[in-house]
Amino acid sequence: MKNHPTTRRAWLQQSAMAFAGLSVMPNWWNEAPLLDFSNENDKPISLGSNENPYAPSPVALKAMQDAAKRSNRYPWTVTTQLREAIAQKNKLSTDHVVIGAGSSEILGLTAQWAALQNGNAIAADPTFGIWMRAAENLGLKIIKVPLTTDKIHDLPKMLSAINADTKLVYICNPNNPTGTILPAQQLKDFVMEVSKTRIVLLDEAYLEFTDEPSVASLVTGNRNLIVAKTFSKIYGLAGARIGYGLAHPDTIKALVGLQPWANHSGSAVSLAAAMASLNDAEFISYSRKEINKTKDFVYQEFKKLNIPYIPSHTNFLYYSLAAYKGADWRKALADNNINAGSIVEQNGKWARISVGTMEEMQYFMKTVQTIL
Repeated sequence: MKNHPTTRRAWLQQSAMAFAGLSVMPNWWNEAPLLDFSNENDKPISLGSNENPYAPSPVALKAMQDAAKRSNRYPWTVTTQLREAIAQKNKLSTDHVVIGAGSSEILGLTAQWAALQNGNAIAADPTFGIWMRAAENLGLKIIKVPLTTDKIHDLPKMLSAINADTKLVYICNPNNPTGTILPAQQLKDFVMEVSKTRIVLLDEAYLEFTDEPSVASLVTGNRNLIVAKTFSKIYGLAGARIGYGLAHPDTIKALVGLQPWANHSGSAVSLAAAMASLNDAEFISYSRKEINKTKDFVYQEFKKLNIPYIPSHTNFLYYSLAAYKGADWRKALADNNINAGSIVEQNGKWARISVGTMEEMQYFMKTVQTIL
């Protein structure tokens, strides 16, 4: 595999006709902007942040455009309307919902709340850790529990890691970066047991890519459970920065008390996009279908190259590069105009790659063949 890498533009031109027959988009999708590969100097393919490659839905784009005209006013009422819509969708009351600038704000608020109580937090290793640095800066010690050999949360070991100083237990389900998911009943039992005495923060950023149930219904009678959700992934609104938390009304009050301005985390444009996207079943179905189709393609390509991977319940893939002898995998991809995540686990060189469009992933796999 030492051949000179095919240039991105040349390869895409060669494959354009073949790709055209792989995925037929519905008519309503023609309005959505797609990446333009006609210029060799265009932006790199973004496969490192788990974004939805299909952009916001047409209804979301229309809502954002309309909202921009009203952005001279604070969107107080729209924030409340979105909370009401989210509550209705989850069969809760508005008092169970807090809006954030992405679910990352909800994770951060919860970490702050736990840190104020002094102690430690339990989390898997590896898992999504964007909230951890701020938590540690506030004095919350992070205790990391390795995943099982199947890259799944080891709930028994997490339970045994809890001590008298534990204030928070964090679970990302499906897990980022591994894409694995916990059995619903097993997770529910764990949450109910641990939340008797500790805060449980359940990150469901990727749950909409699955048919698994949320544990959100448990918040009605549980002051120690917080469920973080986002519009960044399945809804394609990563750049809009809009998410939300579901919790008991008393817990929502505690989290809101840590916000500089309650009920004001979303912009007029992002709130409008979220409102339009929340029940956009057609776009959600389309995104899931295309991403699953593309995942299957990459699975088959990984098999051909004998690259171990973990079946994913998300819009990203976790794969091993134990056979890779190069110095820097991420740089090798970047040299081919692909932005991707770095090695996550050095033991086995496990890495994560976001699922782009079929065209992008075909180019990614072609690139992998040249640099292995």
